[in-house]
Amino acid sequence: MTTTRLEPGSLAPAFTLVDQDDRAVTLKDLRGGRVILFFYPEAMTPGCTKEACDFRDSIAPLQAAGYTVLGISRDLPEKLRRFRERDGLTYDLLSDPDHAVHEKYAVWGEKVNYGKTFMGVIRSTFVIDEKGRLTQTLYNVRATGHVARLRTLLGV
Repeated sequence: MTTTRLEPGSLAPAFTLVDQDDRAVTLKDLRGGRVILFFYPEAMTPGCTKEACDFRDSIAPLQAAGYTVLGISRDLPEKLRRFRERDGLTYDLLSDPDHAVHEKYAVWGEKVNYGKTFMGVIRSTFVIDEKGRLTQTLYNVRATGHVARLRTLLGV
């Protein structure tokens, strides 16, 4: 488990994950463009659906500003495919079942719910510039209203 949070200005940790269609997506291949990575706990749950649909509803202005949006969860590609189809999501969802990439981004950690402590996904979003550097590192975001706040931060 990684406990040190990433800071703006640092190099975004490299990764290759498969998307909802079992195609490999490598961060390095996206260099030259800007990327928004959002980590969410589980596909097809109420909060994660809200956040994913907010990104869907904001995709046009984000893409017009040069951003590629990618969602990352521990779900397997088949579930991600169903989630994408069910909610009309127009960006790729990446599968990290062993949470290795979650750990690189310091979004796998202790959580407390109803007084019980457990390991889980810390809902977080990262913005990466054309050179692969982090420009925004937003940890513990709320599902509702987060995308609007992000768009304000980015001026989009």
